[in-house]
Amino acid sequence: MKKEKNKMSVVQLTMITAINMMGSGIIMLPTKLAEVGTMSILSWLVTGIGSMALAYAFAQCGMFSRNSGGMGGYAEYSHGKSGSFMANYSYGISLVIANIAIAISAVGYASVLFGIELSPVHVGLWTIFTLWLATVLNFGGASITGKLGSFTVWGVIIPVLVISTVGWFWFSGADYAAAWNPNHFSFFDGIGKSISITLWAFLGLESASANMDAVDNPKKNVPIACLGGTIGAAIIYIVSTNVIAGIVPNADLLNTNAPFGLAFATMFTPTIGKIVMGMMVVSCFGSLLGWQFTIAGVFRTSAIQGYFPKIFGKVTKTETPIIGMIIITVMQSLLALMTISPTLSKQFDVLVNLAVVTNVIPYLLSMGAVNVILKTENVPDKKRKVTTVISIIASVYSLYALYSSGVEPMFYGSIVTFAGWVLYGFVSYRFDVKKDLEFKM
Repeated sequence: MKKEKNKMSVVQLTMITAINMMGSGIIMLPTKLAEVGTMSILSWLVTGIGSMALAYAFAQCGMFSRNSGGMGGYAEYSHGKSGSFMANYSYGISLVIANIAIAISAVGYASVLFGIELSPVHVGLWTIFTLWLATVLNFGGASITGKLGSFTVWGVIIPVLVISTVGWFWFSGADYAAAWNPNHFSFFDGIGKSISITLWAFLGLESASANMDAVDNPKKNVPIACLGGTIGAAIIYIVSTNVIAGIVPNADLLNTNAPFGLAFATMFTPTIGKIVMGMMVVSCFGSLLGWQFTIAGVFRTSAIQGYFPKIFGKVTKTETPIIGMIIITVMQSLLALMTISPTLSKQFDVLVNLAVVTNVIPYLLSMGAVNVILKTENVPDKKRKVTTVISIIASVYSLYALYSSGVEPMFYGSIVTFAGWVLYGFVSYRFDVKKDLEFKM
């Protein structure tokens, strides 16, 4: 089949799915996991199982669902238009928040790379600049974004592969054991405290589904990209973060904004560490490119379906929603200023936890629709039952992730969600009331 112009290939979509996770998820992980200690490997096992269950369920949804629009389309099978709206709304809000955290990660690495001490205000301003740069580079369309993502992902793949293989020569079992539980958490508290950050690392496993309208042969290629990207990321995450924990002392990991750079400086020389920091900045920026494109696609699909204002659905000749991208980046800029915190790490934590909470909502709505999708499309009973059980496992994990995120993120996430129900009231006439009137007539 001939590739459509301005459409991504399955390789490009898999790369974008992987970089959406690795490019943003991995570069700050060692520092955040050091807050718990090396017992966080137990969280990896829990999150790995949960994420694979989610990825498998999303792959099946992508294969059998007749609805477009990713998770919003899936949710509609069970929850109707209101559920579809909430999936699109909460996912869009999550991406708006998460992209700011990604930009902050890039700024953090860059500040260490150039040896610059940034004030909270300066962090906010550089974060805004990074967001706008990524937005402007996305104006060329899906094909260009895919090509850039395929290139920049090597900025994280190369250092991570090196640390996962060669890094074992510097690995100290004694240091790893000493960092097991430095804060003396109980077994379940230790696992719970790092669940949020490990799930953050896997946010993006659904982005293949979100970009299904921008890829060739989505019925076949979306499941491949979803599962392939998640499996690859899971292996890389677990191996690389645990190797680093045996190379760099836990106390040093806690106090750096560039953990991979510190690891390479410890293994080799400070110059090598600087080079790796530069590669990580490029990779993180590439991830931001992919996410900015993805969020514009989510808002565009929502606008076409009548959920969001029509202006988000306007596109150029290259099928790029430039006006929507600009509006989204304005919102992100304001939010970046509103969340300015005493330290970069604190601002990162606030944004990550809130992004996780809001992102889990469309996960749950989608998992609740899996059985209905498969029944509607007459999938054989055996396959349907297996997939339904896996979706239940994914749902239980998602609920546990919400619980582990903490009271404050749940509080603000709940307010955002409740606001969504209010906003749906302004557009529900197009779907619910109008349909009832047509039925009665």
